Amino acid sequence: MHLGPLDWSIIATTFAVYLAVGLWAGRTAGSGFEAFFLGNRGQPWWLLGTSMVATTFATDTPNLVAGIVREYGVFGNWLWWAFLLSGTVTTFFFARLWRRSGVLTDVEFYELRYSGRAAAWLRGFRAAYLGILFNVLIMANVTLAAIKIGGVLLGLSPLVSVATAAGITLAYSMAGGLTGVLLTDLVQFAVAMAGSVAAAAWIVGLPDVGGLAAVVSHPAVAPRLALLPDPAAVSFDALLTAFLLPLGVQWWSAYYPGAEPGGGGYVVQRILAAKDERHAAGAALFFNVMHYAVRPWPWILVGLASLVVFPSVESLRLAHPDLDPQYVHHDLAYPAMLARLPPGLMGLVVASLIAAYMSTISTQMNWGSSIVVNDLYRRFVDPGASPARQVLVGRVATAALLAAGCGLALVMRDALSTFQLVLQVGAGTGLLFMVRWFWWRINAAAEIAAMVVSFVVAAAFFAWQQVDPAGAPAAWQQMLLGVAATTIAWLAATFLGSPTDRATLESFVTRVRPGGPGWRAVTERMPAGNAAVDAGDLWAAALATVAATVATWGVLFAIGLLLYGQVAWAVAAAIASAAGWLAVRACWSRLAFH
Repeated sequence: MHLGPLDWSIIATTFAVYLAVGLWAGRTAGSGFEAFFLGNRGQPWWLLGTSMVATTFATDTPNLVAGIVREYGVFGNWLWWAFLLSGTVTTFFFARLWRRSGVLTDVEFYELRYSGRAAAWLRGFRAAYLGILFNVLIMANVTLAAIKIGGVLLGLSPLVSVATAAGITLAYSMAGGLTGVLLTDLVQFAVAMAGSVAAAAWIVGLPDVGGLAAVVSHPAVAPRLALLPDPAAVSFDALLTAFLLPLGVQWWSAYYPGAEPGGGGYVVQRILAAKDERHAAGAALFFNVMHYAVRPWPWILVGLASLVVFPSVESLRLAHPDLDPQYVHHDLAYPAMLARLPPGLMGLVVASLIAAYMSTISTQMNWGSSIVVNDLYRRFVDPGASPARQVLVGRVATAALLAAGCGLALVMRDALSTFQLVLQVGAGTGLLFMVRWFWWRINAAAEIAAMVVSFVVAAAFFAWQQVDPAGAPAAWQQMLLGVAATTIAWLAATFLGSPTDRATLESFVTRVRPGGPGWRAVTERMPAGNAAVDAGDLWAAALATVAATVATWGVLFAIGLLLYGQVAWAVAAAIASAAGWLAVRACWSRLAFH
């Protein structure tokens, strides 16, 4: 695909802005850990929420959504729409607790909540597991999409695509720290949304697509429009994998970046960087609304339009004979459709895809290196490291993580299979990550058992899939078996292992004040002044969670139904959403913020 002078000028301008913002933020970012990795804990909700949305607007996300639409239909997006439940639970139950904890990273939580050598070992292992291994896998998945987009739109080799996209991101991330990431995320989100909306509008209007009305009535598209699955029209495996399992099990049991039950990863990093607890919860709420309800529709429309032009994977292969076959799967349809854009708009869209890549990669690098510094280097290697040394180690770790992620991306296949692998690795751990805040008996042994068993089960299924694809269990069976095995393991470890020592439990309750009957065994033996907890607002948090979930899904449905031309149903969904937001507003004033 040939880019004209206007296209290149748009791309060059966005690059210059990102670098300028990163260098400007770098003036103060190097003063210490909290400045470089937490923005001095003074960030507003709207900036943090936008940064979360920009981070999840990864280069692989449009490819993933288009691929899901082509394989399952629109309802297949419940694979990730169901995670809204986890997001709203985090917003109203856990955002306040995380901000109140005062930790520097989510991994530091382990030595705040548990005691002894087991807690220290768990913190170190999780730092390596999440901050390095898991983080590199996510960065590789995002970079894989950049490779596909670079190959289809620009004719670049995988190595050139990786080197170009990663180099500029590394420069501003190392200079500006989290503040630089937040500010560039703000610009990148605006560019990415403008590009995705403009691309969807143009593609739907192409002569061989025929406009929105023609798309939704096309024989290859009409059966795939349903927002909710018709059990009579879809296979049992598809119904379980893409709808029943995500809503019934996946959202509370699986650990996935950006949708961790109870919060985790870069979401918690943003929460910890908030001005106060209200800004922390407000950021999480804004993120969930934008992520699940507003942003997906341009990608869905492109995925539907691609079925008109490329009805099968084979048609994609025929259209791109020079592309390595390992990269040609359903998720290639998104960049394949973008290749049909005109000059000028092509530049904006390429710039938006680069922005999506940069926003995600910069966040993963900054979050991962914060864990390397705080929970590995400073905790186990050099506890007395100066602020300048911590920032230096963080910058080196940033570069090393990016190099590892890019290297792994060069040997990967497609976005959906990696998405499912990540879900399987975390299957069964999610419930533990929520319960540990509200039940004193959860111990370090339970966390270790959950982590080990979930990983072993996922590795066993992955190996089985490689050796005997036909005989291996279906994805939904693997998920259920993984959840069952992991849950049994951590429950057994909870009762068989030694409880956390009382001093640590009392310190945790005093600092975090989680509330609820699960701490009664601890608080009833504490002095009255120290045992005070926020128990009265838990019902308000529960009602707000339900109301916000309904309201957000109402926005999602209203937009989709309006695009389908079903105006009456769209109005009904909008009314349901409005009622939900009124309920959220009523509950908000009853929540105990400090």
